[in-house]
This record gives sequence, C-alpha cells and structure tokens, in this order.
Amino acid sequence: MGFSPWAVPAVGIVVVAVAGEFGAGWAWLAAGALVAAGAGWLGWIVLREPRADSVAGMGSSIRPIALGLVRRRAQLLVFEGRDDVKGETYYRPLGGGIEFGEHSKDALEREFREELDAEIKVGELRGVLENVFAWRGNPGHEIAFVYEATFADPDLYAKEEMKILDDPATARWVDLNDFTDGRKILYPNGLTELLSSEQ
Repeated sequence: MGFSPWAVPAVGIVVVAVAGEFGAGWAWLAAGALVAAGAGWLGWIVLREPRADSVAGMGSSIRPIALGLVRRRAQLLVFEGRDDVKGETYYRPLGGGIEFGEHSKDALEREFREELDAEIKVGELRGVLENVFAWRGNPGHEIAFVYEATFADPDLYAKEEMKILDDPATARWVDLNDFTDGRKILYPNGLTELLSSEQ
C-alpha cells in the first residue's frame, strides 16, 4: 500500500481550520487525533491481509458435489479409491463437483458424460449429506446431493467394469450388502446409513 501525497495537505487543512475556529490548543488535539486515526486505519489494513500460513489463505472451501446411485439389482455402481495415509480402500458413487450457476442435476449428467461418456436419467433426490473428512492427510468438506440415476443405454448394465475417462480409476458393481454390513467402506459419510434405511 503506497503513501498518498495528498495525506499531508489534507491533514494540514484540517489542523489550520480547527486552529482558526477554536485556537492552537485544539489544533494540536486535532492533529494528534488524525495521526492516531491514520495509524489505526493502517493497522486494520495490515491485520486483514491474508496470511500465508492461515487455513483461509490456503483456499479452503466447502465443495458442493452431485452423486448418482446407479443400481443393478442389489448392486451399486461405484469407483474404488485408496487413501495410503489412512491405509484404507474405499468406494464412492460416480459424480463430481457442481460448477457455479449449474443445477446439481445438470452437474450429475455432465459428470457421467465426462467420466464414462454415458447419458443418464436423473431421478429422485435421495438426500443431501454433509461430509467433513481427511483424504491423504488433507482436510475436506463437501455437501453431496445424492440422486437416484439410471443409464439411458441399457447395454451398460451388462458391463462388469467401466474405465473412468478423466481419472485413473475403474467403476464397478459392488453388492450393497458389502457396505451395509461394514465389509467395505462407502463414502460420503452417511450414505451407508441412507442405503441401510431402505432395507
């Protein structure tokens, strides 16, 4: 923040005006008040600058996502992920981030086109889940809109695995009981309970 050359003349005008109206004693008081106010303003500007070591300065944010529950009888289409820091293998339905100005349903359709080159029909909103987590040692916070969804092309249900195009991962069908019985981990948090309430 640069120093304004207008600051000194402005202070001088105020001090002279106060001196002319109220006398020299009041002029000194006015000068001191202006200097203190200027220091206070400068301190406020400095203190509100983002710090490199603060969480906010690192760009932390809540990420809205849309996920699709695509089912094949008693199976759910999910991708497998691995968190080496936690030492766990986990699964998550397909979907992804919602862009600014984009409806969650539109985001889900777009994500399936990007991930599988597949068209889906988005059905009922099953729930909205808040997921606060750590992944590979990094904090995360998501709001997940979870929808029922079906493939527009019925031939896709015959495939046992599908390569995800924009990620080094594979989508596969997993028995719902593996999640509800605790044999496999399903994210986001709360989704297993949501699926268990159906049974």
